[in-house]
Amino acid sequence: MSMRIGHGFDSHAFKPGVPLRLGGLAVDHTEGLAGHSDGDVLLHALTDALLGAVAAGDIGTFFPPSDPRWKDAESSIFLNLALEEIQHAGFRIVNADVTLILAQPKIAPIAGEMRERLAILLDVLPELVSVKAKTPEGLGLDHVAQAHAVVLLERVEDTAGLQTMVAEIESDQALDAVLDGELDELVGESVRTEQIKRTVIPVFDTEDIT
Repeated sequence: MSMRIGHGFDSHAFKPGVPLRLGGLAVDHTEGLAGHSDGDVLLHALTDALLGAVAAGDIGTFFPPSDPRWKDAESSIFLNLALEEIQHAGFRIVNADVTLILAQPKIAPIAGEMRERLAILLDVLPELVSVKAKTPEGLGLDHVAQAHAVVLLERVEDTAGLQTMVAEIESDQALDAVLDGELDELVGESVRTEQIKRTVIPVFDTEDIT
């Protein structure tokens, strides 16, 4: 099974007069985080971790701070794009581990709620998400919030819901024609015979239906 690891990091200074958002939550604090978007340092790090795991670039590649469209934008928009990128690459999240580094506010009272919120945003179970917080002791960064995020991805195996094509046809003869090459023209790639479920549609005389 193919696995991928991604790491993301972000840092924002605190700024008075703006709301504080962390991990998709509105957090009660005297200052928020400076940034072109809503400044959610945790979601920015998580977005970069997901993009990095599938070598899709970084958050600035898709959402440059020079673009006015992203002024004060919710960082969940960035995370959603990263989730689309890993899905297109054929992967899914195994687990995510995030660490906030900041002096204030205290994260422990809201860590559970933040974990639940991240699980919703990532569309995974809460037990697959870890949230930790540390203080920047000795670093001289008391007016800065930093975040590290690590994600583990696994390649999605072939399943009926993802890569198995259901051939709805009227006869086995038509199915054989598809398998002889017409399928490539229809879907743009070859599909193994054993992946195709034969679903024969009965021919009804509409005059017999009452």
